[in-house]
Amino acid sequence: MAGDPVHDIFVIGGGINGCGIARDAVGRGFSVALAEMNDLASGTSSGSTKLIHGGLRYLEFYEFRLVREALMEREVLWRNAPHIIWPMRFVLPHHKGLRPRWLLRLGLFLYDHIGGRRQLPATRTLDLRTDPAAKPLKPLFRTAFEYSDCWVNDARLVVLNAIDAAERGARVFTRTKVVAARRDAGHWVVTLQSLTDPADRRELTARLLVNAAGPWVDQVLTGTLSRNDVHNVRLVQGSHIVVRRKFDDPRAYFFQNRDGRIIFAIPYEDDFTLIGTTDQDFTGDPQTIAVTDGEIDYLCAAASEYFAEPVRRADIVWTYAGVRPLFDDGASKAQEATRDYVLKAEADPDGGAPLINIFGGKITTYRRLAESALEKIEGFLGQRSPAWTVDAPLPGGAFPATGYDDAVRALMADYRFLDATLSRRLVRQYGTRARMILGDARSMADLGRHVGAGMTEAELSYLIDHEWARTADDVLWRRTKHGLHMTAAEHAGCAAVMAELMAGAGDIAERHRRSGRMGQRDA
Repeated sequence: MAGDPVHDIFVIGGGINGCGIARDAVGRGFSVALAEMNDLASGTSSGSTKLIHGGLRYLEFYEFRLVREALMEREVLWRNAPHIIWPMRFVLPHHKGLRPRWLLRLGLFLYDHIGGRRQLPATRTLDLRTDPAAKPLKPLFRTAFEYSDCWVNDARLVVLNAIDAAERGARVFTRTKVVAARRDAGHWVVTLQSLTDPADRRELTARLLVNAAGPWVDQVLTGTLSRNDVHNVRLVQGSHIVVRRKFDDPRAYFFQNRDGRIIFAIPYEDDFTLIGTTDQDFTGDPQTIAVTDGEIDYLCAAASEYFAEPVRRADIVWTYAGVRPLFDDGASKAQEATRDYVLKAEADPDGGAPLINIFGGKITTYRRLAESALEKIEGFLGQRSPAWTVDAPLPGGAFPATGYDDAVRALMADYRFLDATLSRRLVRQYGTRARMILGDARSMADLGRHVGAGMTEAELSYLIDHEWARTADDVLWRRTKHGLHMTAAEHAGCAAVMAELMAGAGDIAERHRRSGRMGQRDA
């Protein structure tokens, strides 16, 4: 579009890596634009096991650098986003005939000591003849080890990075596909197509292009950039099942399987247990990813090896799957492929217009990946401001890492009509930004219609206006997990209220188009 500026950086991909790079870059003084062809976090970044963890099992594959970096990031991320990240203890029962006890102790000793742990408690040994962790398990397990990692609301982590990037000046386009990118006179000319308005097509110009398209990274190279014979990533499917709550203990479980793989059973959304993940190669279209019958059978059988009450198909209330775009290192088995990230920079042989491709990575190390990407970006574009994200709270996270309960009490003191359940949920999802939803309200009635599971019209308005939400799925399965708690009629009601709010705002898509921002949020 005429009059658009030349951006320093254009990022393809609105997952955790793309949004993390955009946030870091704009905070250092670079001008940034980002495009995501679907909703933010609609791919791999919302299909994770939702852990901020070092990856205990990666020690078996000698991934010491990756494990150390991930362990160091646990407390950094917890400190910067205490509303959506919090500590969790994991119980690892010793299973006779599998990994020996000494090996588990050695691995957990390394886990405790190579990552600069400060606030998270250390590993301890449990006697399952007396410890409450044994209650849901079969009586054949006598010993377990309890260690620390963290839980994360993965999709919200992506959105918070995007919000921070946008509020620092980045342009964020959602439901907007990069259909072509070409080098021209030392710059990238990037062609964007709105997927909600066929007439909305434009070109933007950038000095450097970042390909952070996740499972589509090779497709961007072959289709968008017209490369030939590209194969950099190994797509690995990881699937999960969610069942009605199997245990009351707040701790999660780490189960070893006879095939050498592991699964987790994690308390989820108060009323449920999350079980996963699988590891199998994937060759289809990542947009069609779905849990297979074989994976359901595998997860049910693996969990039933440990739980006294078997996990059956009838227990399942929801399933989801994600495609991990792992760098193809030639490993023979999917579970052995490296989880480390690989960044490849390409300079234009004619000068200018460099390209940086992002392969692999895990949600725990996204911030460090972004810093590594910025080192390469600065090699091409020069240094602006120093690295800054290590001590920078994400939106809503400006309270102490251990201050969640105090934040809930403060919210209830300011809004006396809120009950404890709703207050805790609002702080968990929005942190201090819950006040942006509540505004001047003095009663629940002031928050508008109630659409189910404590969600109100005021919350939907906030998600539309500030978090790029456009459909009920954006809200019920990514920005929140209210889809698990609401009936089909409430799902439909949520969609109807959202459509009404968007129309009542004067057609948000039209307003964005007139302002030249397409899917960009209102600042």
